[in-house]
Amino acid sequence: MESAILPGAPRPSIGGPATSRAVCVLAPNASPMTLDGTNTWLLSEPGSDLAVVVDPGPLDEAHLAAIVATAAAAGQRVALTLLTHGHPDHAEGAARFAELTRTPVRALDPALRLGDEGLAAGDVVTTGGLELRVVPTPGHTSDSLCFALPADGAVLTGDTVLGRGTTMVAHPDGRLGDYLDSLRRLQALTVDGTVDTILPGHGPVLNDARGAVEYYLAHRANRLAQVETAVERGHRTAAEVVADVYADVPAALWPAAELSVRAQLDYLSEHGLI
Repeated sequence: MESAILPGAPRPSIGGPATSRAVCVLAPNASPMTLDGTNTWLLSEPGSDLAVVVDPGPLDEAHLAAIVATAAAAGQRVALTLLTHGHPDHAEGAARFAELTRTPVRALDPALRLGDEGLAAGDVVTTGGLELRVVPTPGHTSDSLCFALPADGAVLTGDTVLGRGTTMVAHPDGRLGDYLDSLRRLQALTVDGTVDTILPGHGPVLNDARGAVEYYLAHRANRLAQVETAVERGHRTAAEVVADVYADVPAALWPAAELSVRAQLDYLSEHGLI
């Protein structure tokens, strides 16, 4: 995840209530890659005794217990677990959380599901009066999904859009062309008025969803042009391109940047640009 100043009007703090239907329980797994930690989202319709959890996060017993306790304090029980994608910082704790809550786990990837139902583009998930719409957003990974929460004008973005910095395209599973299409899909939701707030998988809530997504699109276009120029200057390997193009990124993040560069090189090659 590249270090950058991200527009989007980020909120000053992370964790706790975010909208009238969404509460963030922050996982204790902060790192250069996960920022402040994974945002586990507890969602419920006002007045309902049923809650939905999105991305229970790492296999950390104290964190999983904290999610259950947060729901219980609001007079709720967890009825369903959803996954934005299968990376361990989002999904590793899902099986154990399902044991604790006796809930099914729904995901795009069948290998991550517990129960009979998965998730697919266009699905509408309803629990206790809460409505979530499944938005397909491959690119970061092939199984990445976002969840629109229309009643709050919000979208849960997992790692597709972060609350701070920008995300990587996890080559070879993630593909840049898919990612750009996904960003445009999210942009359309911000333009038509469906979404104005981003509830990300890491970092603070963003109050200006359109500004954040448009920044991401501009950033990707700029990075792609830089990679193309680096290749024209004679840099051939992903490592060489990273050292040239990502000099503004902390070296600890270069391995992740290299995955994005490989995805960018593939994209340029597929489009006959290198």
